[in-house]
Amino acid sequence: MEHKTETVGRWKLIIKELVRHAPFTAFGALTGLIILVIIVFGHVPSGISETIFYILHPTHVLLSALVTTAIYRLHGKGKLWAAILIGYTGSIGIATLSDAIIPYLEGALFHIERGPFWPLPFIEKWWLVNPLAFLGIAIAYWRPTTRFPHAGHVLLSTWASLFYFTAFMVADWIPLLPLIFLFLSLAVLIPCCVSDIAYPLLFVRRKHNHDHV
Repeated sequence: MEHKTETVGRWKLIIKELVRHAPFTAFGALTGLIILVIIVFGHVPSGISETIFYILHPTHVLLSALVTTAIYRLHGKGKLWAAILIGYTGSIGIATLSDAIIPYLEGALFHIERGPFWPLPFIEKWWLVNPLAFLGIAIAYWRPTTRFPHAGHVLLSTWASLFYFTAFMVADWIPLLPLIFLFLSLAVLIPCCVSDIAYPLLFVRRKHNHDHV
């Protein structure tokens, strides 16, 4: 009975946090559309989009590791090895899903023209992405905070997903703006909020009072 109560409480907390963070996602997707319009009318080359993507994605991983580890620390007070494992898998795995895999699959689903190369950033830029994940874990373990890293994480994830589209796909983007808004929202809300909130809380055995600090 106690275990069932803890499980129900955990899922209520997850739902509450998802609802609380939904406005970040909508705002992030809106800024993504603005950037896309600038890219189209500014005739920004795909090479520049690719360079920006490889700046945004590692930074996204850093913030994701910060928030994922901080949520686990603030709720679970777990051991260092557990924080490292949860922070690493929650940031590298889900950031890759959000920034690369979901945009690629969405492009395939709607037959958007894609290049022959499908990059996986944690492999292509392993020397940069992995150290930043561990840096985020270390910072969050000793000074856990969630409010500002999560907001930044959502924006960076949105922009990284957007620049994945413009770097590795070719399309007439303006008629696709409503669809891109949906794409960006899904690419961010599901993986990033799961990473930041639901994923670390799955490993928490008991509920602790928590407010964003």
